Amino acid sequence: MKRFIWMFVLLFVAVLIIPSAMVAFFSEGETSISAMTKQDQDPGEDVVNKESKESSPSFEVSVFRSKKNSLEQVPLEDYVTGVVSAEMLPSFEMEALKAQALAARTFILKLILNEADTKLPEGAIVTDTITHQVYQDEEELRQKWGQDYESNFNRVKEAVAATAGEIITYDNEPISAQFFSTSNGFTENSEDYYENSFPYLRSVESPWDQNSPRFSGEKEFSDAEIEQSLGVTLPSNGTIPPTSERTDGGRVASVTIGDKTITGREVRTLLKLDSSDFDWQRSNGTVTIKTKGWGHGVGMSQYGADGMAKDGITYDKIIQHYYQGIEIAGIDHFAEKVTAKLK
Repeated sequence: MKRFIWMFVLLFVAVLIIPSAMVAFFSEGETSISAMTKQDQDPGEDVVNKESKESSPSFEVSVFRSKKNSLEQVPLEDYVTGVVSAEMLPSFEMEALKAQALAARTFILKLILNEADTKLPEGAIVTDTITHQVYQDEEELRQKWGQDYESNFNRVKEAVAATAGEIITYDNEPISAQFFSTSNGFTENSEDYYENSFPYLRSVESPWDQNSPRFSGEKEFSDAEIEQSLGVTLPSNGTIPPTSERTDGGRVASVTIGDKTITGREVRTLLKLDSSDFDWQRSNGTVTIKTKGWGHGVGMSQYGADGMAKDGITYDKIIQHYYQGIEIAGIDHFAEKVTAKLK
């Protein structure tokens, strides 16, 4: 009887211990996804997103270096890093830098997929100037940033890496990702500054820009300078026509001086004004022009993006605000088209 009891006890213990030992053996060295904490994962990413970014296709961008008068082949993400470094202050909030990276990557992809009107040197896809988007390499950034190079560059690289492989699309096509420095409180409808109307480039509010050091400006011109630059004759009574014809974004649509009508964009270009949102006054042979904002006003405001980020808004929401009705997609969907274009 005692022998039977001991056999029963041993069998009972084996049933309890052996399965646990087997689980421990097969689990050794592995971590289940359900056991991972948020700190174990990349910030703002899940495991699937991380894998898709690592496998995203890449290609080289042929950049015409204007000062060197030569072509450089730059890997895509390095190119995006050079654009963000040149186009936005590295001290901006991380989410604003991410939004800029997304815009820069989308800009170059659309340029590759669509033939540009701009004449480029043989073999070049893009220039490194404001004709397209400004690009600076590491040597140029070292000279510009000095002792702050490492911290600034690493900060930009972090923003670019966090959005690697992501672009902005509308109707499954890359958008024209326009951006500029500072709005007057609103962005501009694309057709009010450029010729074409795009459904995603609509006038939206951007109150954050009021904190930009470029929000307001003032310039003075002599009567003669105004007449020569604009090709007009100012009224003899000492007044100047009001700038009452405005766009949805509050910028000057057009002004008529004598028998000549000029668009706000033309005035801005000819007088080298910060913005086409301006008011002017004429007194004693001098025309004083006050402006609001800096840049063309179409698309994403950089200081607006920084202000949104300071309010805790993430880069995807920033993008969705300035580019209406868009989606954030993977660049891999366009891999075949890009390969065909770059052959």
